[in-house]
Amino acid sequence: MIKLKINIKIKAWPRLGRSEAAQGYFLVAPPFLYALLLLAAPLAAIVLFSFWTQDYLTLDTTLTLKNYREALSDPLYGELLLRSLVISLAVTAATVLTAFPIAYFISFSVPPSRKSMWIFLITIPFWSSYLMRVFLWKVILGYNGVLNTTLTGLGIIDEPLSFILYNANAVVITLAHAYAPFAILPIYVALEKIDRSLLEASRDLGESRVMTFLRVTLPLAMPGVVAAVLIVFIPTIGDYVTPRLVGGPNGLMIANMIQTQFLKLNNAPMGAALAVLAMAMVTAVSLVFLFLNRRYLKGQK
Repeated sequence: MIKLKINIKIKAWPRLGRSEAAQGYFLVAPPFLYALLLLAAPLAAIVLFSFWTQDYLTLDTTLTLKNYREALSDPLYGELLLRSLVISLAVTAATVLTAFPIAYFISFSVPPSRKSMWIFLITIPFWSSYLMRVFLWKVILGYNGVLNTTLTGLGIIDEPLSFILYNANAVVITLAHAYAPFAILPIYVALEKIDRSLLEASRDLGESRVMTFLRVTLPLAMPGVVAAVLIVFIPTIGDYVTPRLVGGPNGLMIANMIQTQFLKLNNAPMGAALAVLAMAMVTAVSLVFLFLNRRYLKGQK
């Protein structure tokens, strides 16, 4: 009897191990715990901090909406939030509109044997430091920088342009260059998954190249476009290094104020409240974009 029970238990464990559900839970558990500890816990701490108050070194843990009332009533914070939203939307539009033709060219015009080389060339900017690229843009866009010197030497302009550095324009240009590879790659992957026979069928049915692109290629590539938009929009609204280095007073964003609240003014609760408002704004805009994208795809069916 004892041997029989042991054999039954031994046979039961392999069945449990072969269970697809058990294997799935086993594989998901480590990354889930990792995300819970390193993402959810800090986020919950930020939200909790936003309901506290701080007077230099004295932290009052009494729950209050004072920080949110001040953040929503002070015109400075509102201006920074609006400027951050406008800059992020401009960077996203510039990046995706520039990335799509490049991804389309690689997917449809480059021979298969050379596509890997093009993808390799796209990733070259990642080899250098992000700060180095930002400083290089300062050299390019400066009053006596490469761009102004070249345009002046060619006689295109009489005096150096002053609106391309230390303002929102410089932030948009620098961030668009920095996030271009992040937009090109997901769009390229989506275009590569398109069945070319569908495009041939559209042409055989009498559609022009433009209508084939609008009614077949673009809807099928939309998952990659959505991924590119979210990948670019979400991190740019929280960038504070680029606005600090090339933005000047008129190019600072909400992330710069959050950094100031945490590190210089020693007011972590206010910084946390601004961070929560920025996250809420990002979430709202992302949901609106996803809703419009879904409506667009339904209209194409």
